[in-house]
Amino acid sequence: MGKCRVTFEPGDREALVEAGTDLLAAAVAAGVQLGNGCGGQGVCGECRVVLASGGVEAPASERLTGAERQAGYVLACRAKVTGDARVELPRETRVDREQILTSDMFAQVVGGPESLGSDGEVVRRARFSLSPLTVKMALTLPEPSIEDNISDLERLYREITRGRALALPLRCDLSTVRRLPRLARQAAWSLTATLSTGPAGTEVRQLESGDCADRNYGVAVDVGTTTVVASLIELQGGATLGTVATHNHQVLHGRDVITRIIYAETEEGLARLQRSVVETVNELVETLLVTRGISFDQLTAVSLAGNSTMMHLLLRVEPFFLRRSPYVPVLNAPPPLSPVEVGLKANPRGVMICTPGVSSYVGGDITAGVLACGMDETDDIALLIDLGTNGEIVLGNRDWLVCCSASAGTAFEGRGVRSGARAVQRVAIAPQTTQVSWETIGGEAPVGLCGSGFIDLMAELFTVGLVDRQGILRHDTGSSRIRGSDEGAEFVVVPGEASATGRDITVTQAGLDNLVRAKAAIYSAARILVNKMGMSFDDVARIYIGGGFGNYLDIDKAVRIGLLPDLPRSRFTFIGNSSLAGARMALLSADARVAMERIAARMTNIELCAEPTYMQEYVGALFLPHTDIDLFPTVRERLRETH
Repeated sequence: MGKCRVTFEPGDREALVEAGTDLLAAAVAAGVQLGNGCGGQGVCGECRVVLASGGVEAPASERLTGAERQAGYVLACRAKVTGDARVELPRETRVDREQILTSDMFAQVVGGPESLGSDGEVVRRARFSLSPLTVKMALTLPEPSIEDNISDLERLYREITRGRALALPLRCDLSTVRRLPRLARQAAWSLTATLSTGPAGTEVRQLESGDCADRNYGVAVDVGTTTVVASLIELQGGATLGTVATHNHQVLHGRDVITRIIYAETEEGLARLQRSVVETVNELVETLLVTRGISFDQLTAVSLAGNSTMMHLLLRVEPFFLRRSPYVPVLNAPPPLSPVEVGLKANPRGVMICTPGVSSYVGGDITAGVLACGMDETDDIALLIDLGTNGEIVLGNRDWLVCCSASAGTAFEGRGVRSGARAVQRVAIAPQTTQVSWETIGGEAPVGLCGSGFIDLMAELFTVGLVDRQGILRHDTGSSRIRGSDEGAEFVVVPGEASATGRDITVTQAGLDNLVRAKAAIYSAARILVNKMGMSFDDVARIYIGGGFGNYLDIDKAVRIGLLPDLPRSRFTFIGNSSLAGARMALLSADARVAMERIAARMTNIELCAEPTYMQEYVGALFLPHTDIDLFPTVRERLRETH
């Protein structure tokens, strides 16, 4: 069949692939990320591209309009390469325009003792002491003599433990012992030992000649279903040197965890998914190190946080039973490993840890989030809500913690919106004129809606009466923005002349329905936890919001549609990327690692499918804001004023 060259514009990124390869795979090979929610099944329509020239065969698809087919659009996952080809990437198809959340509010949780601030006030003592996953220790060993003729290994151990309180026993593997005699004498007994400490004691991971103690680095990684974020940490002082993010390359095989679990049911599928996520992490690590002139050998510690599916796939552990009753993972707390065991680029003598999870759908990213926000350390009742395709919720305090997960689908990612890409983050609709205004990420021309923009839109449509309490578009309003389409009723958010693509940015009724179901899943899950503990939302002193929304979510509008409980807005706190924050804390502190293990062990998981009242709660939440409007007093009063 031969090789074919496929060029993607803009950027002239190329891939040389076998004839018969689909354009979606060619795009991945060229380093191009396309929307692909269905895992290449041809049903989501997100991977639309334009065939500019060359050999490509593509069947007709109902996901493309007649006008799109006329303009040369094809679905990349269905189009097969038959010769050299040039492909154009429409603005709405690219996923590299998303703003990925990399920040958090936990910069000072690991460190030294308290100090005085510029105003003379005492700065709060860090929650955890600095004791990194790996430590480099510069040593000067006395040379052997007739009077001091202990073995080389005993000599090394004696110097390591001199004046230091280390977890015992102290041990060293055979390969390091074999290097010790010649290395020590060549280095004139000046060595640097890399140590790692755990429950089983302290291990000498590697030996280097001379003093290399100030060249020790680690990375903390949030391995998300959609995005992967990595921070480079200088371990001696705990400083964050940089943070980078990208999309998880596994999106080629589907956006949500269920699609990927199904894909991983074959050995080949599992291997591909493992390679994809490892390649994603390695790209970020390489970017962080190369730009700072740091070698991979100096990277001795890796801390990873992610949901249970992501951890199974990263470790190439079969995830099949995560989606089969009784929903049992293979493991919740992976043991410490060497990074090279899974293919990560780092010192082969380094240490890799994964934050411990709780259940099939409450993973280590949530344990990391609880650790980061500190809800397990206070007397007050707190609620942590991590918003994403799989919404995880934790309720509790220092005495108890309960948790659950609720499938929210892809509505919070701006999916289900016909124009797909995530750009508009704020929407407002004038009550009298129904004129729509918007703000975009980066201030650029609109391309589509992100999750926060979608929530804004639903709240505004509801407030001005363009949708009813079921979230259904009202044709009887006479609004020119509500119209029919090939996919049913839709609302025009941004007309084509104002968008970056020249095409109308719309939301379909199906997209609005998805959002209603997603918000109902989150709210009803949180209500189940509160009710199960014999409480009401009024008993919750603090609600932490984590996940990809970051500071873009408008709390008032989230309450207005019934996503979040109607409580004083001062009780809500955005905590940013708490998964990354927790992974960083585990990287930097042994106390944090112990606390994280304790948190995971204490959390009681509630399987909502086994809760007799869950379906009743869920159905009740399938309205705006809820069938029981009295649960949302501020929304009730607002509706009285506007309607």
